[in-house]
Amino acid sequence: MTDFILRALLAGLCIAAIAGPLGSFVVWRRMSYFGDTLAHSSLLGIALGILLDIHLQLAVILGSVLFAVLLILLQRNKSLSTDTLLGILAHSTLAFGMLILALSDAVQINLVGYLFGDLLTVSTSDLWWIAMTTALLGIVLQKYWGQLLAVTVHEELAQVEGVPVSRLHALMVIMVALLIAVSMKIIGVLLITSLLIIPPAAARRYAKTPEQMAAGAGVTGCLAVCGGLLMSLYLDTPAGPSIVVTASVFFLISYLAPSLSGRKA
Repeated sequence: MTDFILRALLAGLCIAAIAGPLGSFVVWRRMSYFGDTLAHSSLLGIALGILLDIHLQLAVILGSVLFAVLLILLQRNKSLSTDTLLGILAHSTLAFGMLILALSDAVQINLVGYLFGDLLTVSTSDLWWIAMTTALLGIVLQKYWGQLLAVTVHEELAQVEGVPVSRLHALMVIMVALLIAVSMKIIGVLLITSLLIIPPAAARRYAKTPEQMAAGAGVTGCLAVCGGLLMSLYLDTPAGPSIVVTASVFFLISYLAPSLSGRKA
């Protein structure tokens, strides 16, 4: 009992700590639909991993990165708007993934666990994958923080100053894809984008600088993971939805508290 809870807690804290700063860029650049599309495509990576008998975590990571690259290439074609393209790809990949899993006779698949997260499936090897991936993302994010912030604040000005805007956009999409790939077992395909959006949105109102918002989002995400896992443990609820509900409560508190204090004043 203690071992699997500790593994889930450590995995969730690793994910939340990097999802906060990375999710801040998702909020600033309005890339939430990118996150949804990449999350839905990760289920297709699982299906192909099972079909080809590949290690699932490796299959999800490779599939998510390859799909992120494909998404960047398709986005260059201006015949379709970005939101239309993302909508088509998100629902198509999710449907293909679920269809392949449903037709697979090799192994019994728990679709609910993949869609909404499953606390019991976090193994020691999964924890190592999550720790190494989030550490890599943290190093890359720290290295390119200034350039990513410059592109976010004023893309045209950053391009004039010689900042590689296209490469940074591709880097951002690939980083989101990697985080989603290792987060599936904690949060689930349908809810992982919430951990990228809700904590930064909750921290945004009280932050005076981008760094404060990123740090506040990381702390809020970690608190949501702790509260969600406690809810899952004592109320026997799914871990992923419990974490998202806890994060949503923090978001509501962050937005209602100033209003209430203002009325009292």
